[in-house]
Amino acid sequence: MTGLYDQLESVRASFGFFIPEMILCSAIIILLIAGLIKQDASKLLTVLSFLTFSTSLLTLVLYWPLEDIPVNIFNGMLRADNFSAYLKILIDVGGLLTVLMTWRYQKQQHLSEYYALIVTVVLGAHLLVMSMNFVTVFIALELISISSYILTGFSFSKSGAEGSQKYFLFGSVASAVMLYGFTFLYGMTGSFEFASPVFVNALINNQSTLLLVAGSMALAGFLYKMAAAPLHPWAPDVYEAAPMPVVAFFSVVPKLAGLGILTKFTLALNLFGQSVHDWQFVICLVSMISLTVGNFSALLQKRPKRLMAYSSIAQSGFLLVGVAAFLPGGINFMLFYATVYLLVNFLVFVYLQYFEAAGFETLESFAGVGRQLVWPCVFLLMGFIALTGLPPTAGFTAKLFIFSSTWEAYQLNGKSILLWLLVFGLLNTVISLFYYLKIPFYAFVKKAESNPITNNQTFENFFGLTLVLVILVLFFNPDLLMRWINKINFAL
Repeated sequence: MTGLYDQLESVRASFGFFIPEMILCSAIIILLIAGLIKQDASKLLTVLSFLTFSTSLLTLVLYWPLEDIPVNIFNGMLRADNFSAYLKILIDVGGLLTVLMTWRYQKQQHLSEYYALIVTVVLGAHLLVMSMNFVTVFIALELISISSYILTGFSFSKSGAEGSQKYFLFGSVASAVMLYGFTFLYGMTGSFEFASPVFVNALINNQSTLLLVAGSMALAGFLYKMAAAPLHPWAPDVYEAAPMPVVAFFSVVPKLAGLGILTKFTLALNLFGQSVHDWQFVICLVSMISLTVGNFSALLQKRPKRLMAYSSIAQSGFLLVGVAAFLPGGINFMLFYATVYLLVNFLVFVYLQYFEAAGFETLESFAGVGRQLVWPCVFLLMGFIALTGLPPTAGFTAKLFIFSSTWEAYQLNGKSILLWLLVFGLLNTVISLFYYLKIPFYAFVKKAESNPITNNQTFENFFGLTLVLVILVLFFNPDLLMRWINKINFAL
């Protein structure tokens, strides 16, 4: 009885570290009920969703000092620490900005279900970055995936249905492969907790080729969520089929959640430097493939959404550069890059949504619009410059940080793969310049073929100005953010 009592007491104490997730769970129920009670409740649903993410975000910020010391909760199924707390803050900001984009052009049908699914994906992302157990990892990933499959079809069109079906088929295979990898690892260790001493010691004593196969299969599920090559083929069709706020949401939230769990799982597989298998080589290789496939494929695109899909694949490669260093500093720089990427990506997508509503569906359709819609095009240009990684934007600082961590790792262990990764990263940064500046080139250099529809730009310009100022400030003074990130104690 004492053991049972202690376990129940541990579960009760765990709820103190689970408040943001309880807020999200409550919001899902309230949103669905509100949609049933009131048929035309678009404003109410938007306000409820906005308040949900704001409250969760505020709770995470207020409870930040309590996360300094990692705490295993729910009998080790999840862990509350400031690494996962920081990623949850970014995820909530992504949810908040998605609500604002949806509110701007509220054409969605079934808003109650739409917002409930958005909140469900965010809840799954929260659980994923906190997970320390294969069971919770799989449940969290499926919570994200199933909700994402449905959201893809919320354009209620033929292309939306096709995109949703492709996403489902690719996702089902990736989940099955990942689960198969988990079963191998459990069979080898007898433990579901991938950072536990039992798991690590068992793998240290059994480092067969099966470990390399099982670990790679497990990583497939995380790379799929990140839209990293070679698990990327779903992304272009899904991005083109889904509504623009959903595309912006997919480009950030599932990616950051996958990045968080991949970082922890890869370092656990490395067995604190005692693994005979070179997992650093595996991450470097995936990063280089993602960079190359994403950037070269983006050069051929004619539509903004597909261009941003391949941009997302390339950006996954850049995020993995920070992880590949296998250094605490590299992880901190990766978090800085993730923050900048979130802000810049939403800056670009909010203007792509504005232009899509005005009838701009191809890159060529932007010809001459820069002379007539100056500020939207200027702010969009700033977003693309930041994604490329050019000064004076925080995108330059973020790329400088992650490349410096790669160089530091190379100096420490002398692995040639790290030097190759650095070279690939720098070359791909140059290549990305040629497609990121395509839209600004058409907008400012080419002559106008037709007069654009001039919608009200107040929301977009305020939104754009705010994000551009943040991006500029983080370029001139990155310590404003790095001082906070450097306090994060990453530990398994």
